[in-house]
Formats: sequence, structure tokens, C-alpha cells
Amino acid sequence: MQNRTSRLALAAAGVTVVLWASAFVSIRSAGAAYSPGALALGRLLAGALVLGCVLLIRREGLPPRAAWRGILISGLLWFGVYMVVLNWGEQEVDAGTAAMVVNIGPILIALLGARFLKESLPPRLVAGMAVSFAGAVAVGLSMSGGSEGSGGSSGAHASVLGVALCVVAAAAYAGGVVAQKPALAHGSALQVTTFGCLVGAVACLPFAGQLVEEAGRAPLSATLNMLYLGVFPTALAFTTWAYALARTTAGRMGATTYAVPALVVLLAWLFLGELPGPLTLAGGALCLAGVAVSRSRPRTVAAAGTAEST
Repeated sequence: MQNRTSRLALAAAGVTVVLWASAFVSIRSAGAAYSPGALALGRLLAGALVLGCVLLIRREGLPPRAAWRGILISGLLWFGVYMVVLNWGEQEVDAGTAAMVVNIGPILIALLGARFLKESLPPRLVAGMAVSFAGAVAVGLSMSGGSEGSGGSSGAHASVLGVALCVVAAAAYAGGVVAQKPALAHGSALQVTTFGCLVGAVACLPFAGQLVEEAGRAPLSATLNMLYLGVFPTALAFTTWAYALARTTAGRMGATTYAVPALVVLLAWLFLGELPGPLTLAGGALCLAGVAVSRSRPRTVAAAGTAEST
């Protein structure tokens, strides 16, 4: 039974990683027509609508009172601040730099999880995260090369602002995950995700005027990409994430997201025709190798678990 639960949690995490990787392709299209706050609000409204319908169909109702503190904090930080700031940051720096900086998030998750959730930091988790972060840096460097052609003082200022925004996004992401973990001990994955998404949408309501104005002149492809972001990388992927997070540690789940850069490289090749270079491929391979190491267990522990289940 325990092995089956572990496999389901791993499959849920895999769905999340694939959909979050696909979000980078959609953001590139939608972000050309929508400002950061409007894009975040449109995405969250679409996600909240889908999640609300599923919640009503399943008749799960409101989360228990004990879950609301974590829902409010994760909703504000992860669904609200993270999405707006990341959208803004990716307009100020190239995608490679953004990927490198935001990928300090899993490291922060592991450290905050150890501090506030009393989670352990196994050597394999630390080693796997180090390998994956090196891969993320390699992917970021390969994607950044030659993309900042403007130069000059204004370009430097924009780069500093973009990096700062990406650091804020990474911190908001980490804080949101660590706050969400205790909430999942009281509410279901669907409840925590639905109301976290609603909290984020309410926090982004000041951008409603921009969303209405920009939706009137945005091309259909950009609006469809925004809706896709809300339905799949938000409604579905955040729910599968919460399901998996409830069944493992925050640090291990954070390390799993290091597979995203490798999948982004693959999706950019398939859908955007961006052929990855040797450094990009090597970095992607390191990301995947690090995830495998971080999620592995020593043979003695794995053997003991098998013996107990039989």
C-alpha cells in the first residue's frame, strides 16, 4: 500500500513538472500581449473557475479552519506575488538568467523546510540538488549567451532589476511551498489548491482594469495561452503538486522541480524550433541526474521498506 502511494505521488509530481515546463512556452506568447499583473490575474481567474467547478462536483466544501493559515500565506506568496513578479522579471532579463535565479527556490525550500517544518536534509538530497543546480546554471548560461545585445547603462539597470525580481519570485515560491505543507495535513489537495488560487486572484484584482483593456486588443493566440496557463499549469498542476507534497517532504518536492529546465529545453525544441546546443543538453542531463539522486534512497532503507510492506 505504501509503495502504491509513493508511485502515485511520484506520478503526480511528474504531471506537475511537465505542465510547469510547458508554461514557459505559453508565457512567452501570452506575455507579449499581456502585462505581468494582467496575465497573472487572467491565469488565476481561469484556474479558480475550473477548480471551483471540480470542488462543487466533488462536494468537498470549505477547508477546515486549521488549514486556512497555510492557504492564505501560500495563496498570497505563491499564487499572487510569485506569478506577478516572475512575469515582470522575465520581461527584464532573458529566459536563461531568469531560470538560473529562480532555481534557487528549491534550495530555499529545503532550508526553510528544515527550519520551520523540522525536515531532515539527507546527504542524497543535498548532493542531488547541487548537481541539478549546476545543470540549471549550465542551461541558463547557454540560453543567455548573446541574448542581451543592447548593452549600455540602461541594459545593465534592467538586468539588475530583473535579477532582483527573480530573487523575490524564488523567495515567494519557497515561502509559499513551506506554508502550504502544514495546510495539507488538514485540507485536501483540491481544497488547498482551490482556495489558494482564489486568494491569489483576489490579491491580483488591482490589475483587473489592465486585464480588461489588454484582452480587448490581444490576439486570440495570446488569450488562449493565458487560458491554458490557468487550466493546466495552474488548476491541474498545482493540484497534483499538492497531492504529492502531502505525501513527501517539501525539500524532496522542491528538488523534483529541477527537472523543469530539462523539459523546457525539450519543449522549446519541439514547439519553437530552438535547437539546443551541447552546453544546454549537458545542463539538462545534469538536472535530470540530480533529481534522480535527490529522490533515491539508500539501498538499506529501500530494502527495509520492501520487507515491511511484505
